[in-house]
Amino acid sequence: MENWAKKGYDYACQSMAAQKGANISEGYIGKICSAIQNLNDDINGFSGCNTRVSQLKGNIAELWHGDTFNIKAAVNDSKYNTVVSRSNNYASSDIDTSWGECYGLKYYKNAAASSDAQAISYFQKYCEYISKTGNKGLSFSDYLQEKGLKDNSILHDSIYVDQIRLIPADQYSAAVEYLKFRIAKESLVRPEQAKRYQETLEMLTIKIKAPDGTSSIELTREEAEKLAQIAKDGKFISTAYGFSTEELVQFHHVLQQGIKAGTSAAIISLVLKIAPEFYRLLEKMINEGTINESDFQRFGFAALNGASEGFIRGAVAGTLTTVCKSGMLGVGLKEINPGAIAALSVILLQSMKDSFLVVKGDLTNTEFVANLSKNVFVTSCGIGLGWLAQTLFPAISFAYMLGNFVGSFIGAFAYINADEALMSFSIYSGWTFFKVVEQNYVLPDEVMKEIGVDVFNYEKCYYEEYKFKEFNFYSFAHYTYTPQFIKLLRRGVIGVHRIGYL
Repeated sequence: MENWAKKGYDYACQSMAAQKGANISEGYIGKICSAIQNLNDDINGFSGCNTRVSQLKGNIAELWHGDTFNIKAAVNDSKYNTVVSRSNNYASSDIDTSWGECYGLKYYKNAAASSDAQAISYFQKYCEYISKTGNKGLSFSDYLQEKGLKDNSILHDSIYVDQIRLIPADQYSAAVEYLKFRIAKESLVRPEQAKRYQETLEMLTIKIKAPDGTSSIELTREEAEKLAQIAKDGKFISTAYGFSTEELVQFHHVLQQGIKAGTSAAIISLVLKIAPEFYRLLEKMINEGTINESDFQRFGFAALNGASEGFIRGAVAGTLTTVCKSGMLGVGLKEINPGAIAALSVILLQSMKDSFLVVKGDLTNTEFVANLSKNVFVTSCGIGLGWLAQTLFPAISFAYMLGNFVGSFIGAFAYINADEALMSFSIYSGWTFFKVVEQNYVLPDEVMKEIGVDVFNYEKCYYEEYKFKEFNFYSFAHYTYTPQFIKLLRRGVIGVHRIGYL
């Protein structure tokens, strides 16, 4: 009972570490795919729109910068993200970020027009409003109150103050020169106007950029117009612009995910490994009232062994999952289940470990085959019950892991009992089951000696001993009785999947 339970627990620990690594990498690829799909949906959301391309390009630019930043953030596994507000409120930002910065976009016909739009003051906006509505009786103070503002001193300030000003990539150089010209000119003529141009120049940019370096993809005015026309036709395809996991995920991203997956798996494996040892320490302290140094050493070795092995299994499973799900190994493997990858990782690592022992001579070929079949059987039971639990209880996030845990116990119990039945049948039938069982017909040395065969042990060296001469006062002849007997040999298990004479 204790044997299969321990083996089942060990297999569950191995499987859970690998499964954690695979799940982390699957989530990573899932975030990238979700961000790419959002870009597709947002751009094609304008399908059939009657708005002119010259006007629609500004909306497209907002979605492009917001969504391409989120795609890059997903690829870099960044904690930052952006939200396109789509707000029409007075002086509202176009894109809000999770790190507190706000962006306003202007995609006008040339650099001067985009710069002036970014630097427009409250008074200029008031004049535009009066000209548009014809309400000349509305004072500037009343206008500000309508917009929820009370400070009249902001007369010449830009309405987009504190926002980062984003313009087309092809207009940036000309916009910088234009703003410098306006600053120099207004400083001489109207110094109060120079402030908003200076502030606009300092906040000018062509892309969104987070503190960790993640940024959106630059977009020119011409590209924005082309995208606007494609959006109206509903024919935007992200892969045509390089937005696919095959092109976005690079080898260094794979390594980063492998390390992240391995670290998380190491924590889980550490907890699972030290839990039994902690229980033994607690039980001993309650029963005996003391704990010696060897108990702590065993506890420490369990923690070290669990963390190191968990990291390796999680890193391998995570790396393989990222490579497969990203499409690096072909489109056919993108749909592979991460549970299968985790199981293969466990089997692969254990087989590599056993192969090394075979080369060293510490493990026979028969033992290697036995371990491999055991790993495959128990791991398959864990995967099968894990999938079943996930199917029956999809709302429970840890259903797969719980099913895998129980399946490993059941698999270990079933394998040990099935293996005992197999060995019992092999003893009486002589079958090898395609060399899974080794049948040894060599007689033991004890039997060879009893039937009169001289057995020479090459590993021992015999030498003559010096004896002193002895004086016997009386000698008599000894009679030795030689019994006649028949000894029945019995066959049984003499090693791992090895049957011979006992």
